[in-house]
Amino acid sequence: MRVGLISDTHGLLRPEALDFLAGADHIVHGGDIGGPEILERLAAIAPLTVVRGNNDTAPWARAIPEAARVDVGAVALYAIHDLKRLVIDPRATGVGVVVSGHSHHPACSERDGVLYVNPGSAGPRRFSLPISAAELFIDDAGVRARLVTLIP
Repeated sequence: MRVGLISDTHGLLRPEALDFLAGADHIVHGGDIGGPEILERLAAIAPLTVVRGNNDTAPWARAIPEAARVDVGAVALYAIHDLKRLVIDPRATGVGVVVSGHSHHPACSERDGVLYVNPGSAGPRRFSLPISAAELFIDDAGVRARLVTLIP
């Protein structure tokens, strides 16, 4: 299975991001969405799990949770916008991957048997950071992540 990871669109869903997410079996948006139209377009590609970011304060975003857990294949994913607000122990709760956003900085690391992935920002450019996204590949061998620069 292929899971597309995107975050910090801030109302801008670039064609490069849509092309990258095409064919995904599931999509996780790590918050700072920017508008309901972003979610509609992503949900048209694949089943969607989404969390609210600190900038998602308009009435349309009130029903979106601050954190969400979803099982994709044999792997439990936990999404939260700001990793500093993580209050669960992922390993103790059976979570294999934590997806976050907020920093706009793409990053991937493993700690205590849990994979932490921040796809970076796919929306407006912030400072000199790349426009990026990520993907997870889940199979019998486990899960692996790949960060992708959409626009350097």
